[in-house]
Amino acid sequence: MKNIIIMAAGASSRMKKTLDEVDLSTKVKEVASLEHKTLIPLDGKGKSLLFYLCSNVKQAGYENVYILTSLENKAFHQWIDFNKSDPEIKGLKFFLSIQNIPQGRQKPMGTADGIQQALDQFPELLKQRFTVCNADNLYSINVLKSLLHHDTSPHSIIAYDRSYLKFPEERITKFALIKLDNKNFLKEIVEKPPIETHNSYRNSSNQLLVSMNIFSFSGLEIYPYLKDCIMNHERNEKELPEALRTLIKHEEKSVLAYIAKEHLKDLTSAHDIEKF
Repeated sequence: MKNIIIMAAGASSRMKKTLDEVDLSTKVKEVASLEHKTLIPLDGKGKSLLFYLCSNVKQAGYENVYILTSLENKAFHQWIDFNKSDPEIKGLKFFLSIQNIPQGRQKPMGTADGIQQALDQFPELLKQRFTVCNADNLYSINVLKSLLHHDTSPHSIIAYDRSYLKFPEERITKFALIKLDNKNFLKEIVEKPPIETHNSYRNSSNQLLVSMNIFSFSGLEIYPYLKDCIMNHERNEKELPEALRTLIKHEEKSVLAYIAKEHLKDLTSAHDIEKF
């Protein structure tokens, strides 16, 4: 099956904090303050980032979309009902996976936990290969196709060449940096490294490779690393890069990287809305 899990969970806190810094319509501000940022209308047609991402997903050849959300996901149900007949995404099958918050916590336990919960709720994914990506990035059709058709190793990742990403260097500190071996297998991935360390991650071609949280996984093979992922003490979350670090420590050459030389639109703050 041609499956993709879109991670839409999250509080969109940076988006909400910056709404008053940008000249936006009342409607856009209302949606941005009340709903998930991937549902914000971005154009005159009222289409959201989630819509355009799903359009690319369909054009890339995927069939089933699993959207990872919080329990308060009425807006996503409404979005699916309203958009599922639109010609650009018609034919995609949608499923909602809930990332439950453990008792005693105020926020979800991180991306590794979210994907594990999706696999627990939809065990058919354990027997298949699937793509995982963020809901607040507009991944290209070519990138999505690369992961859909990957079959030469258990897992794969897109490594973005930093020189093509139109982000200031400070923004890069919010992402994970990647090191590959000479065959482009993942050797190291570090979440949110300080800016002064960035040059140490450059490869022999002087490329700085960035993870923008898009991967393909074999369900059964990734599951134990999600389940046993250790908590990041600083952020108090089970992060997907940490699960990958443990994976490649035990299974070398299990994650092949595809290098993308293109920009990726990112919807983090209200300032990014204008760029769409």
